[in-house]
Amino acid sequence: MQVMNIGQAADESGVSAKMIRHCEQVGLLPAARRTESGYRQYGDNEVHTLRFIPQARDLGFSIAEITELVSLWHNRRRSSRVVKALAEANIEALESKAQELLAMKATLEHLVRCCHGDERPDCPIIDMLAADSSMSPPMSTRSLERDGRRKKTQFQ
Repeated sequence: MQVMNIGQAADESGVSAKMIRHCEQVGLLPAARRTESGYRQYGDNEVHTLRFIPQARDLGFSIAEITELVSLWHNRRRSSRVVKALAEANIEALESKAQELLAMKATLEHLVRCCHGDERPDCPIIDMLAADSSMSPPMSTRSLERDGRRKKTQFQ
């Protein structure tokens, strides 16, 4: 087993030293072994785990979910059913987020079409952003109904 300091582990894994410290702090990585002078030491297993983490993050998994995935990865007696369920739940969350983003985009596109974009001060984009949301129905498309359909806004 190769022993590396934090800089070498960062180079080997493609993760910054700051991110390595963060991974230790939030429990994604066990606390590193330390030299007598207090320097962190990492081995191949930690570097392999450090490569796993950003790949899971890139797929939209939360820190808590990544913690569970790392635990499952290290557990050779894991059930793939549990891993699949985590992935399916993440797909649902990503789908919901995608719908939310598309609704926001549609509202913004509508506002841009309504804005003359000339020298006049009238601007529906600013008007919508400045609207007192406590006095009128929400114009935001960020919130979704429970069944996943987009709520109607004043701009649709």
